[in-house]
Amino acid sequence: MSQLTERDVLAALSKVNDPEIMRDLVSLNMVKDVKVEGGAVSVKIELTTPACPLKGKVQSDVEAALRAIPGVSSVNVTMGAQVRAAAKAQDDLLPGVKNVILVGAGKGGVGKSTCAVNLAVSLQREGATVGLLDADFYGPSVPMMMGIKQKPVSKDGRTLEPIDAYGIKVMSIGLLVDPDQALIWRGPMLHGALMQLFRDVSWGALDYLVVDLPPGTGDVPLSISQQIRASGAVLVTTPQDVSLADVMKAKLMFDKVNIPVLGMVENMSNFICPHCQKATPIFDQGGGRRASEAMGIPFLGEIPLDLAVRQGGDQGVPIVIGVPESPQSKAFASMARNIAGQVSRQAAQVKLPIMGQA
Repeated sequence: MSQLTERDVLAALSKVNDPEIMRDLVSLNMVKDVKVEGGAVSVKIELTTPACPLKGKVQSDVEAALRAIPGVSSVNVTMGAQVRAAAKAQDDLLPGVKNVILVGAGKGGVGKSTCAVNLAVSLQREGATVGLLDADFYGPSVPMMMGIKQKPVSKDGRTLEPIDAYGIKVMSIGLLVDPDQALIWRGPMLHGALMQLFRDVSWGALDYLVVDLPPGTGDVPLSISQQIRASGAVLVTTPQDVSLADVMKAKLMFDKVNIPVLGMVENMSNFICPHCQKATPIFDQGGGRRASEAMGIPFLGEIPLDLAVRQGGDQGVPIVIGVPESPQSKAFASMARNIAGQVSRQAAQVKLPIMGQA
């Protein structure tokens, strides 16, 4: 029997696909640190995101492929992650940010900010470095939902330091103006202030910058599409017809400005009675899934309507922090993993190098 080599290992793993991206691990440069000592084989699999929704399947597929190699007596597979950029580097405005994820909605009141906050926190809990920018100038709710009361400061007199909340770098226009002041700004003022929140904030190195957009299809989303190379947009809706009609318009807007739509989240999908545990579809049922299928975009998850979600937002403790093992938190975590998976698919399609590596 010929001696086992690294080439044998790579040949076996070239037949194992990443189930999210549907390309083999070797061509995706995910196989690292191959070691062969007699019949003992060890490898490290570097996932494209720590929030990989199919991490367990990747690991089991790799282990099975290695054990099938003739002469292998033992297998040791370790899992790591290196987030990849799904768009060109933001050299001008965000040089250290790999992926900008826009969270938008066709109308207000669908829980867009709640989804953005819990998306950011869920990604951070998975091990990613995350920033959260509140770009909803007319209704900035992120400071309250993240429990932030302090004002940002500048260390160098030129750039602002984002506020750290739950391990996430946060910035909002709500941290810079009087909370009782109404912002009566036209398009040019909005554009200038928005670009400052990107350019003049020390975001540093981030895997993901989650941007909470204002509802609708107005100046702010258009300004971002013109200046920022976003990795994609997430659409938030509720199941009822009026919300679905508006979110379809938001989808068309992102299509026109060439921002990929990563998928749709259905918020307030049903209400679980805390006493009898019966599910009641207050705002109809399944509308988001049907709409995503009609638009040809991924369905990213259903988030139940629950008192604890609202209480967490009002108290400045997102539910995925306050009650991490609850069904609601698990729904947000599943949503975040699905979104991270879609970003990884975008990164694989554009075939960009891993930022920070030669």
